[in-house]
Amino acid sequence: MPAAAVTGSRRRHSLGLAYLGLLPSWLLMSFALLIPILIVAGVSVSTRGAYGGFEWSFDLSGYRQILFNEGWTGEMEFTPQYLIIILRTLILAAVTTLLCMMLALPVAYYIAQQPTHRKALLVYLVTLPFWMSMILRIYAWMIILGRDGPVPRFLEFFGAPSGLSLMYNDGATLAAMVYTYIPLMVLPVFASIEKLDGTLIEAAHDLYGNRWVALRRVILPLTAPGIISGAILVFVPALGAVLEPILMGGGKQMMMGSLIQLQFGVAATGPSGRPSR
Repeated sequence: MPAAAVTGSRRRHSLGLAYLGLLPSWLLMSFALLIPILIVAGVSVSTRGAYGGFEWSFDLSGYRQILFNEGWTGEMEFTPQYLIIILRTLILAAVTTLLCMMLALPVAYYIAQQPTHRKALLVYLVTLPFWMSMILRIYAWMIILGRDGPVPRFLEFFGAPSGLSLMYNDGATLAAMVYTYIPLMVLPVFASIEKLDGTLIEAAHDLYGNRWVALRRVILPLTAPGIISGAILVFVPALGAVLEPILMGGGKQMMMGSLIQLQFGVAATGPSGRPSR
């Protein structure tokens, strides 16, 4: 057998073993990601059951309900209420992601510059909030920002009215969301900065580049993969946030997560909750 044919046969055999080795991960991804998405897509085109829930049938009224509502006489009326909720949620998630990015970059850079033993401790402290239930963390923020909390009392020291409460507004919701999701931004950014070659930053300074130039021309481009990963990890769960808008915002502004919870829980109109997700 020619040498080229033997080499090709070995290459195909190695390729086959590689695909076989990836089989467990493919099965896991199918069960944990693909199948749930297909189920959600199937339910989104089903119809509402007579006693709640849904029935398996093809119906696009759930998607149509995002833009139109059926009037008393059967005509379709444009209703922007769901669009407003979606837009409000997108803006809040985008601002949360931006603030997390701005805060996580200096934190991750500082951690990456520390000695190895201190670096491990600081990374552990970043992940420490995950050891506590999210609802307890939100209640802690309610105490911090609520009436007679540390922050209102601090502001009263500078002339703010007594009995001030910073709760039940968009700012409180945003603060809780940034606090909740910022570890998801710090960790991937830290992983990227840790791999950054420090001599490139020194070279930027040697070429008379100030810190802003080094950040803009060296650090940000080389750590872009970590920043993008962190942005995805923050933005996606922020779209479905439920606890923060309800507990910190007082439920005054409907978000997509609250809408989905309402559709599935109180209204029991499962198919209508799918497209808004």
